[in-house]
Amino acid sequence: MDALPKPRLLQFVERAVVLARRAVTRFSTRYSQKRFTLRQHVVLLCLKVKKTTTYRDLVDELIEMPRIRDALDLDWIPVPSTLCKAFDRLEMAVWRVLLNVSLADLPVNGVTGIDASGFERAHASSHYTKRTNLSIQQLKMTLLVDTATNAVLDIHVTTTRKHDTQIAPQVVKRNAASITELTGDKGYDDQKLRLLARDHGIRPLIKHREFTSLHKAWNARLDSDLYHRRNMNETVNAAIKQKFGAYVRSRRWW
Repeated sequence: MDALPKPRLLQFVERAVVLARRAVTRFSTRYSQKRFTLRQHVVLLCLKVKKTTTYRDLVDELIEMPRIRDALDLDWIPVPSTLCKAFDRLEMAVWRVLLNVSLADLPVNGVTGIDASGFERAHASSHYTKRTNLSIQQLKMTLLVDTATNAVLDIHVTTTRKHDTQIAPQVVKRNAASITELTGDKGYDDQKLRLLARDHGIRPLIKHREFTSLHKAWNARLDSDLYHRRNMNETVNAAIKQKFGAYVRSRRWW
């Protein structure tokens, strides 16, 4: 078994195990039953997303994956509800830490782009939403992307109708140490955002909405080579939707 070459899925799991050890504690609380570790839960949830499968199918496939189980040090196979409940318990902060740890070995250059995209909830059954009294809202996802590697540095998700200029300051403050230039379209044209970026030593490359000739002159002086790298955001958004779909099925949107 050890003589066989490592498939990419096994390499992914081994890498995820290393990152999970650096990002999360062994157990969520001291009262844990200690049958599965928090790190095993995190890696299995990452594997589920990687394979774009369901909890039930993932558990079935684990039975036929001895090398994956060995990499995870799994003595038992979890039931689907165990993974589902584990996902509900994990806070967004855990995933942010895991995302930051995963970026450590990437050659990011500090030239970043920020942009938002929408995810529909239209795939939820209207009969189901009436029975459960759900109000289905579109998700607005804002990504901060490194333009050199197309790596996602940070993510902000909301169901509200917040304007881009209200979301961007939160993202900039969280990632100020990783940004040298911030590129964005005219939707991020806000003087407060520009001042915030400069206060953190970040060069804002954001086009002005052209109300006067002065705005046109400022846009003409913009570094076009760096500014046009923000198109990498569109590439990342398209790749995510192509692989995982442009909609969310989950009852709990987060």
